[in-house]
Amino acid sequence: MRLYWEVARTTARRLATYRGATLAGVVTNTAFGFILSYVLLAVFRQRPEIDGFDAVDAVTFTFVVQGLLMPIGVFGTDLEQAERIRTGEVALDLCRPYDYQGWWAAVAYGRALYYVWARGVPPFVAAALVLDVRLPPHAWTWAAFLASVALAVGVAFGFGFLLQLTAFWIFEVRGPNQLGWITAQFLSGVFVPLFLFPDGVEAVVRALPFAPMMQYPAEVFLGRYAGWELAGVYARQVAWLVALAVAGRLVLARAVRRVVVQGG
Repeated sequence: MRLYWEVARTTARRLATYRGATLAGVVTNTAFGFILSYVLLAVFRQRPEIDGFDAVDAVTFTFVVQGLLMPIGVFGTDLEQAERIRTGEVALDLCRPYDYQGWWAAVAYGRALYYVWARGVPPFVAAALVLDVRLPPHAWTWAAFLASVALAVGVAFGFGFLLQLTAFWIFEVRGPNQLGWITAQFLSGVFVPLFLFPDGVEAVVRALPFAPMMQYPAEVFLGRYAGWELAGVYARQVAWLVALAVAGRLVLARAVRRVVVQGG
């Protein structure tokens, strides 16, 4: 476990050196947060309450989601794993004395450790200075929220790990990667909160692995769940985390039966 902790720590430290990129990302998330918030405010001007959410909930939800985009990693912009497969460097990775999937999971959690405060907090603070937002109603809700975020990082990693493993079979993975993550963003509540979906569609979408990435953590932040309902949210996140992790190991085992490195 010491190895994976050091991988996570050094990943966070490496990302901290890119201050300009972090600042640009904060500005982008904040700008999109305000754009989406004003769209939702126009919706709630016509209907003051939708599925138990009011306008303040909608604004809060939007900026929580904007703050979680990079910590959870639903942009899918990091293709380092796929690039190492494409160039053949994965052959060296597989020979090293560590768990391949565990290594990349540690990288994902290290990225989350840095982005959760560097990219997650500033947009929400900016929103609080301009619009009405709602903080968690209880002290324990903060801990519940962080636990849900930690599980969401694992679910998103499992999904992204599978997408990048396609590099074992196809030369260019940017197409499948973009299609996969655009689908994940739309169905996880990034663009449109799931409570705005038609009831029948919402029930189906919430059963998929995407709601555990963004929708559920944001709803936990708003204090929507407590007791057994909160346990049910965690259970769904854990179930998808385990399912995707197992699927990743099975696909990886199939992929490495025969590794062909470019050039011979």
